Amino acid sequence: MCLSSPIPGQKQATSVGHCNGSCSLDRNGNRSAAIVPNGGELKHRGHATDATSHTLVKDDDNLGYKEENAVYKEQQLLQQQDQTLKEAEQVEEEEEYHPQIRWPDLGAQAFLHIGALYGLYQLFYANFYTFLWVVVTVWVSGIGITAGAHRLWSHKSYTASLPLRILLAFAFSIAGQRDAYTWALDHRIHHKFSETDADPHNAKRGFFFAHVGWLFLTPHPKVVAKRKVIDMSDLEADAVCMFQRKYYIPLFALCSIILPVAVPWYFWNEDLWMSFWINFNMRFTWTLNVAFFVNSVAHMYGNKPYDKNLMSTEAPIVSLLAMGEGWHNYHHVFPWDYKTGEFGNYSLNITTGFIDFCAWLGLAKGRKSVSPDMVLRRAKKCGDGTRFLDDDHAHKDPVWGFGDKDIPREDIVELAKMQN
Repeated sequence: MCLSSPIPGQKQATSVGHCNGSCSLDRNGNRSAAIVPNGGELKHRGHATDATSHTLVKDDDNLGYKEENAVYKEQQLLQQQDQTLKEAEQVEEEEEYHPQIRWPDLGAQAFLHIGALYGLYQLFYANFYTFLWVVVTVWVSGIGITAGAHRLWSHKSYTASLPLRILLAFAFSIAGQRDAYTWALDHRIHHKFSETDADPHNAKRGFFFAHVGWLFLTPHPKVVAKRKVIDMSDLEADAVCMFQRKYYIPLFALCSIILPVAVPWYFWNEDLWMSFWINFNMRFTWTLNVAFFVNSVAHMYGNKPYDKNLMSTEAPIVSLLAMGEGWHNYHHVFPWDYKTGEFGNYSLNITTGFIDFCAWLGLAKGRKSVSPDMVLRRAKKCGDGTRFLDDDHAHKDPVWGFGDKDIPREDIVELAKMQN
């Protein structure tokens, strides 16, 4: 740090232009140059002094404890500033947050869920092709969420060609879970500030809040603040993503309501009333809740083989329902891995199979993953131990006692010092 502002009662010692890389003072008081209080330029300790100076600071003790020394006063000023900032942050943290219900959003959720139950009842009387149509639209919209909004736009875990991005934007519009830009913004915040007040669906606030409550309660002020600072420049440069954001409302009406409801009515004469409750309410609510199982179930129930300090867990049932999104402890440790899980079984990770198929077709490339060694290092260092119980690494590192060749070298060195 270079002193560029004068100390009250003294002349300015030097300016930034006089530092020439020779002065460095951090907030911990580490220095590589002395300051002459009588206006002389900064000099290296033990070297020549300025002709106008009569005093040369000889050692670090003088720099640290002489009241008239500019460095010491600057340290005091920095400490005061730090203390002020800490106090301001503490006041901000202690400021009470009272969430308010957003009644239109609550009404929408009530309509969707009550209507979904009615749609489930109607499904028993619907045409069999209507049931198959529901399955198809659920899977297609699910791919839009997992391969599109999540793995592509939120995490940049692979690169998609223009045709694939258009397909994924269309599929995600069927899901109807806001536009991909907004979805990715909140998801990046969730990963960056997971389980804090800045997390949009903070699991520490309970299962219900993490699952659906966050949709109709006013967000914490820290969530609002973080939405302004997360880097979204890559999505802003993606014409497909920004088109879907700009025209989200008409795309939602067309892709999430009209198309799913009209196809059964037009092609096999399904009752339009019945088709609406089945193909909009029931289908929409199903995909919504499955996606949010990742925020609730996969943050509360399951093992933590990669980092036991995180709330996110490995939840196979969620992976089955959410097309591979339930390996969540792994995903929070390695969010750039396009597989979102360590193991490549497509039966519990359909989305990975879809991306691999697209890569085979030449529509996707740049798939990012994690090396086995990186996974093992992290699991060994931070995991809950379950990662090593049923594979070749079981009991790889334990030792039988003093003299075992597997004792780490640093432990051997320390033991030798203790014996001496």
